[in-house]
Amino acid sequence: MTAKKQNPKSKKFKITASTLTFVIAIIFLASTLRTPLTVVGPIISSIRDSLGISNVLAGSLTTIPLLAFALVSPFAPNIARRLGMEKTLFYSVILLAIGIIIRSLGTTSLLLFGTVLIGVAISFGNVLVPSLFKLRFPLHVGLLTGIYTVSMNLSAGAGLGLSNPVAENTSWGWQGALAMSLVLAILTLIAWIPLLRGEKVELNTLSTAEANTVEIKIWRKPLAWAIAASMGLQSLLYYCITTWLPEILVSQGYSAEEAGWLVSFMQLVQIPMTFLIPIIAEKLSSQRSIVYMFTVLYLIGFGGIFFELTDFSILWMICLGMASAASFGIVMMFFTLRTKTGYEAAQISGFAQSIGYLLAAGGPVLFGYLHDFTGSWNIPNALFIASSLALFVVAFISAKDRYL
Repeated sequence: MTAKKQNPKSKKFKITASTLTFVIAIIFLASTLRTPLTVVGPIISSIRDSLGISNVLAGSLTTIPLLAFALVSPFAPNIARRLGMEKTLFYSVILLAIGIIIRSLGTTSLLLFGTVLIGVAISFGNVLVPSLFKLRFPLHVGLLTGIYTVSMNLSAGAGLGLSNPVAENTSWGWQGALAMSLVLAILTLIAWIPLLRGEKVELNTLSTAEANTVEIKIWRKPLAWAIAASMGLQSLLYYCITTWLPEILVSQGYSAEEAGWLVSFMQLVQIPMTFLIPIIAEKLSSQRSIVYMFTVLYLIGFGGIFFELTDFSILWMICLGMASAASFGIVMMFFTLRTKTGYEAAQISGFAQSIGYLLAAGGPVLFGYLHDFTGSWNIPNALFIASSLALFVVAFISAKDRYL
């Protein structure tokens, strides 16, 4: 179903030293794309109380990166065409490391500025990795996407589980918890060096005139907007969960550490699904069966939390973890399944992530505002359910077998 008119040399996925080097570099890169954000949720109350900020401003620690994703994503493909894919991603990790350091210095202004840099840096990985897979190994996009998303969720889950213990039980406090992901950024830079010296892939497969034509057509395609909305609603659910679900669970009787580990468990539950869904999706002519599945899981999980059935919280975490993994995996695959070339994949990735993250950016702040305004999590929890139903509609449209 995926486009296969690529360089024949790129089609085979042989287990060679260069292939292993590439996979290892991707694993480390994936570990940096969510962990700097997920460490915030379990310690958001510590940050809020230490700096004396409101829930709305605390929620912006998640919203700011999403706004950066929305603003930067459209420019990532053209920057990669000029600098090269490998160099662009390497420089983005350097920027990420700088952002992590600045964010961890302990003042409100530096916290916000560092968060901006982190969002800008992560934008490049978000946009370029799907097209990198399509260019290097077009017949194995599903496998590589599975490895990529598993790595992302493993590190994100570890960040969720460890940030509160580090903040509460060490002298480093919440600043040290925020700085933890710097280790992953440094390891990624080391792992990426061989790719800078090895064989490069070119994103510039079209002339400038052709590329501009493709971009204009994407803006005019209803399917592109459906994919963008799918990206936005999936992201809104994910970032609202990681930001506020620990607080919601605390309001239902759990300690902050217990809530952090429950959400961490939810992340770990995603691992089998994040690996399998891209592989399965690549083999299906239509992915609508996957859309039905994750929608039911979302509704079960959010329904249990809405009715405060805390005795079954583990079950709700399992449902939400599987749903989140399936929805993210399928949206990532839309970028390659609905396009014919690596450049098109980068264009729709940039477009969908720009529009999608702009939609998602308001989620954490809106949820925090509604909680502050009502003094309850009932309305935010109801919005989880409504967003799941909206995601079903746009993902169902995107899952039909066709190209942009």
